[in-house]
Amino acid sequence: MANQPKGLSESQVYDVLKSVNYPGYTYDIVSSGVVQGMDISGQHVRVVLQLNTNQQDIAAQLKQTTEEAVRAIPGVNTVAAEVRLKDQAQPGSPQNRNPFANMSALPGVRHVVAVASGKGGVGKSTVATNIAVALGMSGLRTGLLDADIYGPSIPLMMGVNEQPQVSHDNRIAPFVNHGIKMQSLGFFLGENAPVIWRGPMVMKAVQQLLKDTDWGELDALIIDLPPGTGDVQLTLVQTVPLTGAILVTTPQDLALLDVKKGAEMFKQVNAPLIGIVENMSFFVCPDCGTSTEVFRRGGGQKESERLGIPLLGRIPLDPVVCDTGDLGAPLVLSHPDTPAAEEFKAIAATVTELLSRGTGPAPIKIIN
Repeated sequence: MANQPKGLSESQVYDVLKSVNYPGYTYDIVSSGVVQGMDISGQHVRVVLQLNTNQQDIAAQLKQTTEEAVRAIPGVNTVAAEVRLKDQAQPGSPQNRNPFANMSALPGVRHVVAVASGKGGVGKSTVATNIAVALGMSGLRTGLLDADIYGPSIPLMMGVNEQPQVSHDNRIAPFVNHGIKMQSLGFFLGENAPVIWRGPMVMKAVQQLLKDTDWGELDALIIDLPPGTGDVQLTLVQTVPLTGAILVTTPQDLALLDVKKGAEMFKQVNAPLIGIVENMSFFVCPDCGTSTEVFRRGGGQKESERLGIPLLGRIPLDPVVCDTGDLGAPLVLSHPDTPAAEEFKAIAATVTELLSRGTGPAPIKIIN
């Protein structure tokens, strides 16, 4: 490290390596633990990769893509990627273990349902909040976890602005409002405090919010994921068994393109897909009652047919949905007779019916 040129750091190399995906998968080689270490000497960078396979073609492809990515960093002259096959792993090393080996069910929680989206701005948190509250209204003991570490919004949407309490045995008591137990990193931060964390810290925070919260007995835990297919999503599927995931999109092609990526991620980690919710599907004029499809028609339906999963519902574009979120009064409670609220309740009823098909984790197997 003493001969390292100014401006070249391990963190910079790690950031670049997060753009390198494991061949055939959507997760990167840093988050998945393939990168075992590195050494920087002058303008030379050595990266050690540990595989959980003996396939030579994967090793060769990873060596090439890793060296190309690091070589593009300003100040780097030469790169050597040392790729170790499964049989070359050191006994007991993290890279020689199944990344899902530490997965375990949350005590007392029957079902874990992730609400995800491929891109931001599609109303994922609004959908997660209203589904959770609707499930609670139907009689299910329901929890809501805000796993959007960089942009937690559940405290605002659920109308809670307090500091959490930690017991003597380091268990975090969830807040309860509108009949729902909830947890969020937002409760631990100031209102305007940014989260400037790298991947390992984000992954640790997700694990702590999941495992250290005293959820008690729950029929369903709804998890509001951040947009995309990054550290949080991978940490979740490696930490707890998912009953399934709900994908949220808007009708236009740009949002649907990212839904395909999200669906592929859950498929590759063997997490079942429950269905798709199409948000902001259409606008109903309050004066004449005319329905206008602001973005386009049928995108969610086409994608659900392509994936072989249900279209759970189409949520209309309604200013009241936004207003109730800002006020901490979820639509299904504060305006239960509106078309959007009725659709949320119908979606929750469908989810309840799907969950009732099995009693343990992951009873739904829609995508093979």
